[in-house]
Amino acid sequence: MRTRGEQPGVPAPDSPWNEIMPGLWMGGHEFRDGSGQPEFAVVRKDFDVVQSLLRLPGYGPDPGVEHHVWPIPDGPLDGTQLAGVMRLAQAANEALDAGRSVLVRCYHGYNRSGLVVAHALVQRGRSAEEAIELIRGRRSPWALHNKLFVEYLRAGLATARLLEELAE
Repeated sequence: MRTRGEQPGVPAPDSPWNEIMPGLWMGGHEFRDGSGQPEFAVVRKDFDVVQSLLRLPGYGPDPGVEHHVWPIPDGPLDGTQLAGVMRLAQAANEALDAGRSVLVRCYHGYNRSGLVVAHALVQRGRSAEEAIELIRGRRSPWALHNKLFVEYLRAGLATARLLEELAE
């Protein structure tokens, strides 16, 4: 099962993170600098809450920043992993409602972070299609290129979780 890595034809993003809606940011651990070279995205005290779906030592955030870590693969998720995604989305919304800024990140900030951010948007009343379109427009057309994650969103994460648990 792949947890990150290079996919042919999928470029690194042009920025470390992008604001999807006021206070809710999506990003990764690597991006392309102005010359097109890979650069590491290190979070310091840029956000009040950071949610990491992949943890790499040395990428932050600084001590004192609320940090939630839930490593998941960029592939099929089991019921427990989907439940964690749902909890992270809820925690992001609670932080936003309290006026805090939130960064959800994975390796490039496309798929795993997109799943959490899209679910947070759905919890806030958007349809799955609206959430996917907003994320692709604000982060990158490559965001949520993992077709399975798009299927999870279209079915609803609670439904996807139930189906995964039945299959286990």
